[in-house]
This record gives sequence, structure tokens and C-alpha cells, in this order.
Amino acid sequence: MATHIKASYLSQSVIALASILCLSLFGSCICEAKVNVGEEAGFVQINGANFAINGTPFLFNGFNAYWMMNVATDPSERNKVSQVLHDAADAGLSVCRAWAFADGADDKALQISPGVYNERVFQGLDFVVAEARKYGLRLILSFNISDDDFYTNPTVKGYYKSHVERVITRINTITKIPYSEDTTIMAWELINEPRCQVDYSRRMVNDWVQEMAVFVKSLDSRHLLEVGMEGFYGDTTPERKQMNPGYQVGTDFISSNLVKEIDFATIHAYPDQCEDLQLAFMQQWMSSHYEDSRTVLKKPLVIAEFGKAGKDPDYNININKRDSYMNAVYRNIYMEAKSGGTVGGGLVWQLLADGMSSYDDGYGIILSENPSTDGIISQQSHAMGTLSHLLTHGPQNHVAINHAPEVEFEQVRGPSSVANLRHRKGLRN
Repeated sequence: MATHIKASYLSQSVIALASILCLSLFGSCICEAKVNVGEEAGFVQINGANFAINGTPFLFNGFNAYWMMNVATDPSERNKVSQVLHDAADAGLSVCRAWAFADGADDKALQISPGVYNERVFQGLDFVVAEARKYGLRLILSFNISDDDFYTNPTVKGYYKSHVERVITRINTITKIPYSEDTTIMAWELINEPRCQVDYSRRMVNDWVQEMAVFVKSLDSRHLLEVGMEGFYGDTTPERKQMNPGYQVGTDFISSNLVKEIDFATIHAYPDQCEDLQLAFMQQWMSSHYEDSRTVLKKPLVIAEFGKAGKDPDYNININKRDSYMNAVYRNIYMEAKSGGTVGGGLVWQLLADGMSSYDDGYGIILSENPSTDGIISQQSHAMGTLSHLLTHGPQNHVAINHAPEVEFEQVRGPSSVANLRHRKGLRN
């Protein structure tokens, strides 16, 4: 991972945690580390119920940027991809989730019609992978988005398999590395937020996951694989269905993630969709999935999407609310990781660059313009990285891990903070 410590934003708790790390490593301080994603870095793998790279524990902080291939299709716009990856690496973020699909007839569609691809758009995806490699970030790439016919129609399933094979066997025109051999890619995602309104029993989706997971692994056994689920419980655990936010989507968090070829589980957490529950819902939602990933699935868990809208008529107030929500989610992730749980990290939705209003769904974060949010993200990155170091050095650091403090995140506000942040990043007003 590429880690850049922002000392001016570190709370006393994070500094104390770093001090414990330094003392626990026989007086040798390795509080900051930079690892380039290359052949020597190795693939992200599963070690027990946790992530690892070359046998070393891998805890991370990450983000979503679904739009990257779409924007990179236009060479004149690729600076936006580079800027977000640069700022993300500067904030210590080390994993990015993005789309590796776009169907349709417009000039930014990857697949114009079944089996017919726009090479210019594919080269946009090549650029995204190459830039992520340059900045030391890992990618989770999603293969598709669904509708009800997707899971049963043999023709549509054949189209899906053809697309998966086309992506996995792609040779990057910039790096010349086949996607199947590129350690920049952390994992493949079968589908973004699978839902099936015609079969609430979850069997239709579950059968599809089983079939497609086996197919993907037959093409690429080295990269990790996840489904792309939101976390809805189904008939496998009827007692857990009360945790769902008031509706069903025809999926089953337990049964689909128990598929042997699925390497880790995911959930999404958006309190704006459950206004009456808000923070209490989020905490219960995450807690129940932590427990299930640890005791039932025995696989790592990633909070693959979480966020809170920051734009409406009360824009400034809601930035504060967003920061508070991110604080709560990050603390929850950190404490679960600190306690030895299976959580690997979280991916905030979503990072953008300047001039991308058409991609802003209200959740967009421009790090260079949001110093308080940037500070919160940076501190979580450092906290998770420090825990990784503690875990790397084995049993002798169990005391240090157990006594690592809870992280309290500062919020940095005001014009002077914005100016300082932009100066530090070499940006102009």
C-alpha cells in the first residue's frame, strides 16, 4: 500500500498507537511504509479468515470510484483519474473499487452489443489499472450490474461469461501485463448489488453465484473473488431477516458467501436509506455481519460501500453529519479489526475530482476541497496500517494490540485549513 502520514491531522490516540508500535518492535520504528504494487508485491490472498500479501497481514482503507474507466475513455480527461488516485494515495488509501463494464450504444460503452467491444474504452480501463499500479493502489473490479432475467436466461448468462473471459484475458496495452497476472487487481466482483425481485427465496441468485464463481475461478485462480452483495439476509437465517432494512431483494448473505469459490464477503451501509434508524441501524447491521463472517462464513468481510449524502440545501451542516457518520463507521471497522475479527477494511462511496458534477450523486467527496473529511480518511488509513504492522510481528505484539487505544478522529475546518491542505498537496486556488 502507499501510505503518506499526515502528522498535522493525527489525533493523540493515533500518535499513541504509533508509539506502541515503535516500542513493540524492539525499539525499531517502522511507523511509515511504502509498498509499490508490482510483481514483487504479490497477489492479495486469504490467510485463514483475513487478507494477506506474501504472508503478511493486510488491513486497508479504501474508496469507490466506479466512474474511472468511463472518464479515462477520453485521454483529455484522464488527469481526473490521476488526480483522484494521487490524492487517495496521499491520504493512505490503498484499495479502489471500480466498474469494468459499460453496455450500450454511446461512445463510452465498453460493450456496444454482445461480444462487440469499443477498444478505445477498453484502453481507458487499461489506463485505470496502469495508474493504480503507479500510485500503489489495489483494485476491485466489478464485472456487471443485473436485472431479473440475468440469472436464468441461458443466452444472457452466456453473454456474461463471454464478457468475464474478455476482461480477465485482456492484455493491458500500457503495462503489457495480462489482467489475469496483474497484482494491481486485488479481486474480481461478480456483480454490483445483485437483486432479484421475482424470487425472494434467494435460490435463483444463489444458483447463479455458484455457476459464475466456478467459471471465474476456472479462468483465474490467483485473484480473489467476491459476489458484490449488500448484505441482505435470506431464508438460510430467518432469525437474521429482522436486520434487513424493511424490504427484501431476493438475496441471501449467508448462502451465497458460503460458496467455496467466493473468497470474501461484502456489505453496503447507507443510513440515508433508513432515516428512522440511522446510526443505530448501521451499528447493528455491521455488528451482525461481523459475527456471521467470523463464526459462520469464516471468511474476511469488507464494508464495500458506505457513505452519507453531503449535498442538499443545508450543505455545510451535512458535511459535518457526513464526517460524523464516517467517524462512526471507521471506528467500528477499526475496533473490529483490533479485536481480531475478520473485517479487512472499508471503501467509502465515493471520491471525485474537480469538474465531475455529472457523476456526483450527493455522496461525492473531493479530497482537495474537503479538509475535514480528508483528515478523517487519513487517520483511518494510518490506524489500519499500524494494526497491520502490529499483526505482522506476531505474538510478541499481542499486548500492544490489546492496549492499542480507540481512535478518535479530529475534524479540521475553516478557510485556513483548506489553504494549508492545498499548499501541502501542491494545489492552486
